[in-house]
Amino acid sequence: MQLPEFHNEPFTDFTQPQNQQAFQQALTKVQKEVLGRTWPCWINGEEVRGKATFDVFDPGEVTRKIGTFQKLSANEATLAVEKAHAAFPAWAATTANHRVNIFMLAAQKLRERKHEFSALLCFEVGKSWAEADADTAEAIDFLEYYAGQMLRMAEPQPVTPVRGEKNQMIYIPLGVGVIIPPWNFPLAIMAGMASAALLAGNTVVVKPASQSPTIAAMWVQLMYECGLPKNVLHFITGPGSEIGGACVQHKLTRFISFTGSRDVGLWIFEQSSKTQPGQIWMKRLVAEMGGKDSILVDKECDLEKAVDAVVASAFGYQGQKCSACSRAIVHQDVYDEFLRRIVPKVEAIKMGHPSERTNAFGPMVDGTAKKKTLEYIATGKKESRLLVGGGEGPKTGHFVKPTVFADVKPTATIALEEIFGPVLAIIKVKDFEEGLAVANNTEYGLTGSVFTTNEQHKTDARQRFHVGNFYINRKCTGALVGAHPFGGFNMSGTDSKAGGPDYLMQFLQAKTISEKIG
Repeated sequence: MQLPEFHNEPFTDFTQPQNQQAFQQALTKVQKEVLGRTWPCWINGEEVRGKATFDVFDPGEVTRKIGTFQKLSANEATLAVEKAHAAFPAWAATTANHRVNIFMLAAQKLRERKHEFSALLCFEVGKSWAEADADTAEAIDFLEYYAGQMLRMAEPQPVTPVRGEKNQMIYIPLGVGVIIPPWNFPLAIMAGMASAALLAGNTVVVKPASQSPTIAAMWVQLMYECGLPKNVLHFITGPGSEIGGACVQHKLTRFISFTGSRDVGLWIFEQSSKTQPGQIWMKRLVAEMGGKDSILVDKECDLEKAVDAVVASAFGYQGQKCSACSRAIVHQDVYDEFLRRIVPKVEAIKMGHPSERTNAFGPMVDGTAKKKTLEYIATGKKESRLLVGGGEGPKTGHFVKPTVFADVKPTATIALEEIFGPVLAIIKVKDFEEGLAVANNTEYGLTGSVFTTNEQHKTDARQRFHVGNFYINRKCTGALVGAHPFGGFNMSGTDSKAGGPDYLMQFLQAKTISEKIG
């Protein structure tokens, strides 16, 4: 089987009137046909409903209900793992070509319905048109890229020939995986995590974030429509501590794929390392956790481009990205000019409901995120100098103004802890060497960027800026599947390199087969 050469899905050009009209029609369709529905869970191909339900609301318009979902218990979560385990042998026995065909069809169907999925992201998690479009494009990329990688992994692997023996090494799937995606890329990351595991021949239980179950349910339905057996992909909703915990701890769970906060990731790490009665393997954990990402601005650089990159990286999707720039580390010689230039750019950011095309800055995902961000802003006001923002936005949703602090000490709370909101700390350093030291002074190591025209400084930063995704003279967000395999060091996780050629290895195990001949 030969797939076409992989290319990233193009982003939609929303300056074109026909694209604006198409997206507006998708927003209207989603409001009429998707919002307000009551959704079931799916276990072993059957609809499952809990004894209780929970509602999801639009973070930008809190009176608008997105949907009603099942609040399952640990018993149903346990059932999902057991049914996935029962379905594993048959799915594992299918050919890679068979699985790839399903996911290539799903990529095409998702492409055809791109605006519909993106429109839902505007309502469910507060993404702007451009951010939602990029999320959906990345989901398409993951489906197609991992399909191609699975074909590569299914080929005979090179082994050293031995006279009198026929030797081979093959990759086989692991078993049941628990997929726990985040709410900030609730389509792309969820689809990427699940598709990689399924393409490798595993069965999965998907437990989406409680802020974003609707987009996950729509994707699961799409996969069923494309011919994915319903007993290999199970969908459960409810409190993470109960149903997520039950899945993580189950003896039949073979691996956990998680993207989320540092604290939850460490809890899963601890729980997955404890063997349960009857467990016959060590569980694998693929974890992508937090970040405290920096853009280091050298005195020798294009300062205007540096400012633009910092603003885009800090305030895209309201700073709710693990790759977001939450620290600008600026050389003292250009520090004052950097501050002068950044203020009007941040003040010009238009805040409002992201279903409006001209609103590039929307709400925090929920009231808890808003409260946490405002608490960090209050801390920042005590620790440093407020330059821009610092308060709430419209009361119709969970809005927080884009906020910038200047004269932040490298060891300040807002300089070290992940805020996951639209708060930028600007730190002044005396030289490039100090800038590198500050860039490496957190417990995280996810993304980072340097703006410099000094070739020696580029070399130094390549070697010593300790992050999994390092950029030179560009923003520190916006990793593309295939081009920028994504994952970080230290407390940023297991450096899984999603969207890279090694990613599927985490869902496979190698088996060596030797036959004596002659």
